Amino acid sequence: MARQKEQDIESLKERVLKMGSLVEDAIRKSIKSLVERDRNLAISVIDGDAIVNNLDVEIEEECIRFLAIWQPTGSNLRFVTTAIKIITDLERMGDLAVDICERGIELLDEPQLKPYIDVPRMAEASQKMLKTSLDAFVAQDADLAYSVCTQDDYVDNLNHQIFNELLVYMLQDPKNISRAVRLTYISKYLERIADHATNIAEMVVYLVKGKVIRHMACEVRANPLK
Repeated sequence: MARQKEQDIESLKERVLKMGSLVEDAIRKSIKSLVERDRNLAISVIDGDAIVNNLDVEIEEECIRFLAIWQPTGSNLRFVTTAIKIITDLERMGDLAVDICERGIELLDEPQLKPYIDVPRMAEASQKMLKTSLDAFVAQDADLAYSVCTQDDYVDNLNHQIFNELLVYMLQDPKNISRAVRLTYISKYLERIADHATNIAEMVVYLVKGKVIRHMACEVRANPLK
């Protein structure tokens, strides 16, 4: 029975990672479709979201079955509850990748407002946060997970920088407003993706240390693992 329980846990872990990989790919492709103005790639991301949604439901059902059959305690219970929360964040990230594609398709109706420099940088940082948070989940590494939390300010600062730059474009010419607003949406979507990656990292800290660090003030979170 102990071996079967471990196999079930490994199965859950693999399925969470599969879902995470799909979401990472969706985020990458959503920004690629924006930068390259590739309508077909954007549509493929939108269509592919159904796979992520199905995995979300399947993994949640698997977690519920695990709880019912094994009635876990301690670290196993924390693992299953963490997995349920992680897939919720992953599913939302997939939705945000779709949102980016939808705004990107809308932007195809007009000439490009400006070269995309900070948005791809923001996307790269958000993707790195997601990958690191999932690596921390696999390795059950609380220090690695907390490193994700410290990266969130960088993405927030880029979001503010992009907004301020686009505000100038809107003030200079009302014709820029529709394009600039859509780009501010995309920037905000990326900021939310980083927030979800941070949520995952916080759950990994809980998984490993049994300590809840979300909602803590910054000065308290400075040394959360002590």
